[in-house]
Amino acid sequence: MAIVGNLLKKGIGLTTVIQRKKTNHAKLQKKTLIKLLNKARFTQFGDKYNFEDIMNAALFSDDKEYYTKFKNQVPVYDYNKMYSEWWYKAHAGEKNVAWPGRVKYFALSSGTSEAASKHIPVTKDMVKAIHRTSIRQILSLGSYKNLPPQLYEKGYLMLGGSTELQQMGSHYEGDLSGITAGKIPFWFERFYKPGKKIAATRDWSEKLDKITKQAKNWDIGFIVGVPAWIQLLMEKIIKEYGVNNIHDIWPNLEIFCHGGVSFEPYKQGFEKLLGRPITYIETYLASEGFLAYQTHPNSDMRLVLNNGIFFEFVPFNENNFDADGTMVDRPETLMIDEVEEGKEYALLISTVSGTWRYLIGDTIKFTNKKNAEIVITGRTKHFLSLCGEHLSVDNMNKAIELASKHFNIDIREFTVVGKKVETTFAHHWYVGTDDKIESEELAQFIDKTLCEINDDYPVERKHALREMKVRVLPAKTFYDFMASKGKTGGQNKFPRVIKKKAQIEDWENFLSK
Repeated sequence: MAIVGNLLKKGIGLTTVIQRKKTNHAKLQKKTLIKLLNKARFTQFGDKYNFEDIMNAALFSDDKEYYTKFKNQVPVYDYNKMYSEWWYKAHAGEKNVAWPGRVKYFALSSGTSEAASKHIPVTKDMVKAIHRTSIRQILSLGSYKNLPPQLYEKGYLMLGGSTELQQMGSHYEGDLSGITAGKIPFWFERFYKPGKKIAATRDWSEKLDKITKQAKNWDIGFIVGVPAWIQLLMEKIIKEYGVNNIHDIWPNLEIFCHGGVSFEPYKQGFEKLLGRPITYIETYLASEGFLAYQTHPNSDMRLVLNNGIFFEFVPFNENNFDADGTMVDRPETLMIDEVEEGKEYALLISTVSGTWRYLIGDTIKFTNKKNAEIVITGRTKHFLSLCGEHLSVDNMNKAIELASKHFNIDIREFTVVGKKVETTFAHHWYVGTDDKIESEELAQFIDKTLCEINDDYPVERKHALREMKVRVLPAKTFYDFMASKGKTGGQNKFPRVIKKKAQIEDWENFLSK
């Protein structure tokens, strides 16, 4: 009998019921901001923007005077502005810049295959916050009634970046997944796979080889990672042992926790590797923090409102963003209780890593305001509107998902290049699949689908957007390109949209070799 598993499941179920009672989102967020302001008020950032004054307004006022002060006194930031004005000092080893103490870890993140990496501070408080949210996610499994009790005693495979970080003077740098995996709680080590030794491996191919060799010795119940890399690993294991599917190796695999990109375009090919259905749980773990996760079946992700992150929401429209997706200096911002369901917002976050009113770059929609449930719709700069077509990543993902199902093909990756062609505009799609499909046939289906799901797209296709082409490539082409940029594994993802001239030339030059 799975005695420990039964006890855990009962405890998890009780905890889930208790957590559901916390529904006053505005109060949770106010308390979160007060804690952030209180801890950072004596930093250089807090001193300049008078956090003491904002905190007093929050403590001694029942209205939203504190938020008005916060908006008026603290400017909005994107990465370039935050780094050039503040984080560069913390990166050089200076203490008490935007968060108390010295920042010991920096997560390297570009979010795409771009060569230049961002350096995102990861404080001790942020590592603790990420671990707390991870535990809450495990506790939320009590809502999934179909899960067997013995699952809670199985292995937890986390496929991330290397835990052997690069030492750079006073700090260490690496993938966020590598930073957090190197700091997992001691009690979790018995469940954690691939284990510390393999997790430290820097070479991605070598790491996959080591995991594959050990796979038959593990009893895995959970898998966590970016869909593309998990799919590659499972294919490698299936091939190595000559089995039909991954359940022949891991019969107790029940859950795949995914994030970073939309899972729907991968789902068709992913499920071909399974012996039976499993449970999918979506997470929203960015280099800047653990923002949201799916708390129960048939729901969207719920924002984490009481664990070191204060959220603001910028309506994603022409008043707040220009045609390239750059935010204006003083955008309209809303709190959690001021948003509306169905409208698209860009996220600003203030966190225990010393990010303040920081544009994370993602766009979201609320699907259930009462439960603070959201879906990610894309990126502020990863959309195409060369001539008013307003094509979002959400639209692109849906078109690829439907194409996969319609043609019964496994589309592993894709990207869309937007460019000007003489006096008109063009969308060039590059689709990664190893299944046979005619480019023209796929192009016609995607084009027709976009006309059906996006009101602006068919209008522009008749006028300014005169060219839409699809080029089918082996899936390996995308991974080889990322490898050429040193962007394999971990949280690295291929960009869904390429608009900048230098990046277009880089991609096209690679394809011409």
